[in-house]
Amino acid sequence: MTQTFSQLPLYDRDFLLWTQETILLLKTRDFDRVDLDNLIEEIESLGRSEKKELKSRLLTLLEHILKRLYVKMPREYNGWERTIREQRIQIELLLDDSPSLKTQWIEACDRAWELSLKKVSGDYPKVKFPSICPFSTDIEALLNQNPWES
Repeated sequence: MTQTFSQLPLYDRDFLLWTQETILLLKTRDFDRVDLDNLIEEIESLGRSEKKELKSRLLTLLEHILKRLYVKMPREYNGWERTIREQRIQIELLLDDSPSLKTQWIEACDRAWELSLKKVSGDYPKVKFPSICPFSTDIEALLNQNPWES
């Protein structure tokens, strides 16, 4: 038997209202009425979302650093450098909000490196990119050093 819209749980009918109701139930310590299954699922997805954002920003950062270092298109340097600065700022803000993401840094960097290399190699097939990351992926170095200035 299929449910009509009005028979669906609040979580499926109106997510915003569900969040507001859940907050109220938690604040009033009415734990018996909290939709625990969906609350657990949402909290888990928040953690996944933070990790995904870190990888995505690292991917963009590494992609633009690679282009800046290896693609000889001086007219594009300024745009690539602006993107690099923006991604660095966004990564710093993300790490400020979730410092525990630093424990995911190496794994995120490794995956972002693989994907950024794949992307730029496809975008610039005539350019010879290194197969091994030629610059430091240390957090401080990646967020502050410009390898093209070395």
